[in-house]
Amino acid sequence: MIILDGKKTSNDIKNEITDTVQAMKDNGEKVPHLAAVIVGNDGASLTYVGSKVRACERVGFESTMVRMPNTTSETELLKEIKKLNDNPEIDGFIVQLPLPKQIDTQKVLMAVDPDKDVDGFHPTNFGRMALDMSTFIPATPFGILELLDRYGVDTKGKHTVVIGRSHIVGRPMSILMGRKGFPGNSTVTLTHSHTKNITQITSQADIIITALGVPGFLKAEMVKDDAVIIDVGITRVPDESRERGYYITGDVDFKNVAKKASYITPVPGGVGPMTIAMLLKNTLLARERHRAANRY
Repeated sequence: MIILDGKKTSNDIKNEITDTVQAMKDNGEKVPHLAAVIVGNDGASLTYVGSKVRACERVGFESTMVRMPNTTSETELLKEIKKLNDNPEIDGFIVQLPLPKQIDTQKVLMAVDPDKDVDGFHPTNFGRMALDMSTFIPATPFGILELLDRYGVDTKGKHTVVIGRSHIVGRPMSILMGRKGFPGNSTVTLTHSHTKNITQITSQADIIITALGVPGFLKAEMVKDDAVIIDVGITRVPDESRERGYYITGDVDFKNVAKKASYITPVPGGVGPMTIAMLLKNTLLARERHRAANRY
């Protein structure tokens, strides 16, 4: 069994990006600039955005955090997004989710300029991804592809089962694993809350990618020997015996499933660190595109 080490791989990617940014500086070029918009005071969101800002500093990017109160109206947020769309200094930006209930998330994501949509959530970018065109791939699926690639995990002709059909992970992952090329060329089954006999399906899978957010959902009896297990789930489980008052776990019963797997991602330290690394990679791609197009 081989651990797919997202922490180590993400550090490798950050080092590669750092070298590229240094070369840009040496050539007198503008370095990538990532902005993040956060509305409200959600603890997990603040932590996540903070880690993105630190990651930018680590690789030499410029970064901007736009903080808005929980009472922000949809109109006010859309005005802020237009400013970022129009600002030539900003190469890419993200709007941290979830948003307060008074704001229509879909309308907000639609307002982001597809050329700056480094999260890859805009329908233009999602459509380009589905058509195998050059685009911004959502950061978590992009990170999973990179892990499979760097560890040389064979995906050609394999049966991949995706658990969960979110627009952020499950659905794009099902498209990407079935595309031509590597990683890809697998036969994909997309499962969800209405899927019957899910154990029968997962037990036939060569590769399982689970993004449910249900702690310990995938048990050893649901997995065949030598399966590749990618655990995207990350849940805080209350535990008063621990100093922080909780522990973090994934969708997979890691201890027991790991005994049967050929490759497996841990939680934490698997897919999570890859997400931020690939957001940086998308921002670098945005900068290179803008330079090539002489936009700014």
